[in-house]
Amino acid sequence: MTSLAGQKILITGAARGIGAESARRLAARGAQLALVGLEPEELERVATQCGGGSFAIEADVTDRKGLEQAVEEAVERLGGIDCVVANAGVASAGFVRNIDPDAFERVIEVNLLGVWRTVRAALPHVLRSRGYVLVIASSAAALHGPGMAPYAASKAGAEAFANSLRSELRHHGVDVGVGYLLWIGTDMVAGVDAHPAMAGFRAKLPGPFKTTHPVSKAGDAVVDGIENRRRWVTVPQWLRGLLVLRGAIGPLLEAGSRKETQELDELMERNVTERGAEEASALVGAGGAADRSR
Repeated sequence: MTSLAGQKILITGAARGIGAESARRLAARGAQLALVGLEPEELERVATQCGGGSFAIEADVTDRKGLEQAVEEAVERLGGIDCVVANAGVASAGFVRNIDPDAFERVIEVNLLGVWRTVRAALPHVLRSRGYVLVIASSAAALHGPGMAPYAASKAGAEAFANSLRSELRHHGVDVGVGYLLWIGTDMVAGVDAHPAMAGFRAKLPGPFKTTHPVSKAGDAVVDGIENRRRWVTVPQWLRGLLVLRGAIGPLLEAGSRKETQELDELMERNVTERGAEEASALVGAGGAADRSR
């Protein structure tokens, strides 16, 4: 177990949700934090809550040079980086045949290429400290539902990126973890639930797959993951079993949701007709709004 006291940690997407909650809990354990993201006022608020010399840096993970500058500023102020948490992410709802192409590609840009840019910029410093990389993916990396193609593709890509990276860095003494999180009570999930076509869809999912988990659980899981340099960080815990059995479970869930998928397809088509593809596919939640305002 790694003591978090004095650990120098950089977190992207730290203004809200999982990033902000993880930051507060890590700071309470004595970590020193560089909080990177959009929404400078929200970032500053979280940094103030963290205290202990934590600070905010406004940067967009899709801007490679801006992100590199943010990492260099963090290194200068922290004196290095022991852990990087690539957490920034956005989501959009829509079926592939009618989603706005710009929205689809923006999700990939933030959730996959943003992870690559974040890790690449921080990696020399993490190598120097023989530290830890945590890529926040999603249960969507393993379970690929309808209406979530760009999100699932980006998160599966982020998972694959992290798995390859783990093999590359093991002999350097650097560990790499992946976060698999299912329906955390964040602004993003609330935005998905509020989408005109998606509203009520989650309630039709079987058993525990529809449950919303408090963001505090995600924060605790991230803390535990960093402290123990875990390969898998999961909320809920039973997702570990799903990851082992994903080859069998995915087709079962797909077969069991055919009726609901057809209904959702019709709702998506109606939503696009009424609102236009751009509005119907807009990135959801407060984080999505912040990204759209760039």
